[in-house]
Amino acid sequence: MASAADGFLRQWLVPILLPERCYDQIFLQWNLLHVPCLKIFLSKGLGLGIVAGSLMVKLPQVFKMLGAKSAEGLSLQSVLLELVALTGTMAYSVTNSFPFSSWGEALFLMLQTVTICFLVLHYRGETMKGAAFIACYALVLLVLLSPLTPLAVVTLLQASNVPAVIVGRLLQAFTNYKNGHTGQLSAITVFLLFGGSLARIFTSIQETGDPLLAGTFVVSSLCNGLIAAQLLFYWNVKVPPKKKQQ
Repeated sequence: MASAADGFLRQWLVPILLPERCYDQIFLQWNLLHVPCLKIFLSKGLGLGIVAGSLMVKLPQVFKMLGAKSAEGLSLQSVLLELVALTGTMAYSVTNSFPFSSWGEALFLMLQTVTICFLVLHYRGETMKGAAFIACYALVLLVLLSPLTPLAVVTLLQASNVPAVIVGRLLQAFTNYKNGHTGQLSAITVFLLFGGSLARIFTSIQETGDPLLAGTFVVSSLCNGLIAAQLLFYWNVKVPPKKKQQ
């Protein structure tokens, strides 16, 4: 019975959360304070949790826009720059064969961000432009992930994430400041992005050891924190009725 349970745990935990040596340390030798293995376990668990959570992170934003039939308060430039950053992270991670648990949320956030881009254009009366954007983006993504794109280009794209994140978030922050409210920004989405980027600092250092990837998440955390602070500051401010109808 014990060996059957051991086999079951080993089958599911070793390829997903723990290397073989750490499984032996924790579950066979009961060395529950083995720090290096605990760090791996925590990092893998956090990473997979972030990936799972990313399936729904931006859905509140999408549903809020659909419910209001408005993109009021959202900066299209900010959303596009966020999409560039997510695309760079995904392409860079795939090219370098990083574990899926260290970058998987970029894929799901990317799909949701493309949807938000389309909705912003749609609610501005530019639906055809939104459809053309999706088609062009899909083509660019295929080229980036193909062998046609040199590693140097993908690395450069990842390096551009830091200025893209900074400029994108500052544009959204300026839009919030100029409007005097946060419009259709979803508080749930903003706070989940802030928490996720904070956790990613640890997991990217632990799982990839890549300073470029970790640095991107440090900057992302600071910028997401700024938007989260604005949401709290403008929490009780109502969107003027005239702007709701736009």
